[in-house]
Amino acid sequence: MPTRAGVDKLDRLRFRDFLRGTYNQPYPDSPEELLTLLQNMNLAADNGMLNLAGVLLFAEKPEWIKPQFIIKAIRYPGNAIHVSEYLDTEDFSGTFPEIFEGAMAFIMRNLRKIQAGKGVNAPGVPEIPPVVFEELLVNALVHRDYLVSAPIRLFIFDNRIEIISPGHLPNNLTVEKIRTGNSNIRNPILASYVAKGLLPYRGLGSGIKRALEDWPEIDFADDRDGCLFTATVHRKEEKSSEKIFALLKAEPDLSARVVAERLEITQRAVEKQIANLRRDGRLRRIGPPRGGR
Repeated sequence: MPTRAGVDKLDRLRFRDFLRGTYNQPYPDSPEELLTLLQNMNLAADNGMLNLAGVLLFAEKPEWIKPQFIIKAIRYPGNAIHVSEYLDTEDFSGTFPEIFEGAMAFIMRNLRKIQAGKGVNAPGVPEIPPVVFEELLVNALVHRDYLVSAPIRLFIFDNRIEIISPGHLPNNLTVEKIRTGNSNIRNPILASYVAKGLLPYRGLGSGIKRALEDWPEIDFADDRDGCLFTATVHRKEEKSSEKIFALLKAEPDLSARVVAERLEITQRAVEKQIANLRRDGRLRRIGPPRGGR
């Protein structure tokens, strides 16, 4: 797919480093040599303009050229989409690696952390293995339909995480087939460069299967009418004691009554869980009953 971006829009430093690191080849000396090299690498069209792969992988500001090809991420409270209420939101643009790294960071900061038998002061491990989202995000970026002018959407809810890609599965590919490792490459140039190390890539057709091996609670929906493909990663329900612990860790001055209102449970239930957490040595009261924390 050709674009209107000339070779002057290339990020020369990024492309130079790629040539050195991947092919041990120097950056071309002349504009003519550079264009020939880009065309031979399937990164520029016959008319001398960068193609879509060239823009997404190596342009200096891809979002200025193709502003629709980004990831829009939102963390909603609860389990439904709200019109104006959200806990966290960010748009990720730039080259493939920049979009991927930003979206991964967004997911990781919105995942719950589990102590997993470690001490209270030890950093928790994410509730879902990060490799699950690495595989699903790479799949979304590489295999989405770039003829559809729309962003990838990343929605995080209390009970699930959705990655929604423009474009349904290509040709005769089905959800059942991709779950077993079958694949059909829609964007072969992008896939070939990602395989050279631009993103975490562990083999053609194995990403979905590997994600399922690490976290079986993933559903896929191929909406051919709406031209969308959705991967839904289900989160395990968090125990009320962990919700209380997380709230008090963030806001130690909260009263049991306010915690109960926030979590929509009874104050008696909160007081019981706080007593258990204190008994287990995870919470300690500092100060008097009134005015303490």
